[in-house]
Amino acid sequence: MFALPPILLLIVLDYLKPQAFIPGLAGLPLLYIFTGLAVLGFLIDVRLRISRMASTPQLPYVLLFIVWCLITVTLKQPAGLVARAQALLIPVSLYLLIGHMLQSFRALEALVVAISVICLFLAAVGVHQGLSGWGCHQLGFRNGEFVETYDGRECVPEEHGVCEAEASEAGDYSCERVGLFGTQSVLGRVRFRGTLSDPNDLALALGISVPFAFGFLERRRSVSRLVRLVATCVLVGVCAIFTQSRGGQLVFCTVVGVYFIRRYGWRGLVVGLCLALPILLLGGRSTGEDSTIERTECWYVGMRMFWSSPLLGVGSGLFTDHHYLTAHNSYILSSAELGMPGMLLWSSVLYLSTKIPIAALRTTRRGGAELAPVAMAWSLSLLAAMAGLLVGIFFLSWTYKEFLWIYIGLTGVLYHAIRRHDPTFKVELGRRDLVIVVVAVIVLQLALTVWTTWKVGGA
Repeated sequence: MFALPPILLLIVLDYLKPQAFIPGLAGLPLLYIFTGLAVLGFLIDVRLRISRMASTPQLPYVLLFIVWCLITVTLKQPAGLVARAQALLIPVSLYLLIGHMLQSFRALEALVVAISVICLFLAAVGVHQGLSGWGCHQLGFRNGEFVETYDGRECVPEEHGVCEAEASEAGDYSCERVGLFGTQSVLGRVRFRGTLSDPNDLALALGISVPFAFGFLERRRSVSRLVRLVATCVLVGVCAIFTQSRGGQLVFCTVVGVYFIRRYGWRGLVVGLCLALPILLLGGRSTGEDSTIERTECWYVGMRMFWSSPLLGVGSGLFTDHHYLTAHNSYILSSAELGMPGMLLWSSVLYLSTKIPIAALRTTRRGGAELAPVAMAWSLSLLAAMAGLLVGIFFLSWTYKEFLWIYIGLTGVLYHAIRRHDPTFKVELGRRDLVIVVVAVIVLQLALTVWTTWKVGGA
């Protein structure tokens, strides 16, 4: 599988952004290099008959979604068309590369291993940061980006202004926890850097990786895999607490709950609750009320944007042109920016991505006893991960986020892998599915409109 290594490197690049803390990598067009190598590798795989030209069930709706995004930008802000097309290219390319170029369970397991190891690393860095001391960080800009640089001095968060008062250089300073690889907390909340510089994003990205540890144990029960599962739950759980992300805590509870309920029935709910209880008891933050009010206001503004232009929305990527903050809700963001057609297309992609593992769990034994264990393990893991995503993106603007599209691609790999063993396996958006999507979207938009108007509009 010649396409696999460069795709794995793309995943590492997207999660860790190593060029940000490895000077030798700065300035290198790694994204384009790895993408080019992946395409070349896929062509070789096709030539050697390792892979074949085949599409995922989501492909038509993804392509229509991108076209609609560009149409809305063209009509709302034509000058930004090229920049928006480039921004959309990255997440969609990840889905296309992963979901179409990798077509076996071996490739799926390699991807899952990579994501699991990366997330364990991120969780360990986060736990270290959450346990580390506080230090003075100078605020500034480097290469056009806002950065915080630790200057070597210790500080106490409660003593405001101590960093500026004793600084050798003039400027603005903050007192934050000192992390590895030049990372630091924000308002005491653990985070990483790059695309995971927001604590909420970090908590969600880590939470949806937890089901993979269960999947490895299902594939082959051993002491080492049990240790990996325990380490994953502990590190991700503790990191979620340190991020103080309530959404991250819900995601952790969701993935664990879905896994145990689907695997062991409602009796598994007790085990899931026992694992999730410490996260619920120890998580949260004292400023949560202010954050909730701010987020609700963003939701209210987003729904007003949608109803002001229910067909086209305000244009893809243009939410912050109309409000000083993003939507903090992927469903509202897609509605506000893309109108009803865009929301339906995006929701259809999510629906199909969730339907694939569900359909697989219902038909895993059709291809023979040999297929059942591997298909069952990864279908259940991806179902739990998708459930966590659907919950987590309710509180984050992940409509175009790379991590969301990586997981959409993973369900595509699962689809191809099962079809290799069972060509009769097929997933599509039928009439009944379309009705479900339309009704769900309408109900959600009406519910959010009523709720936000009651909470904010009537205030």
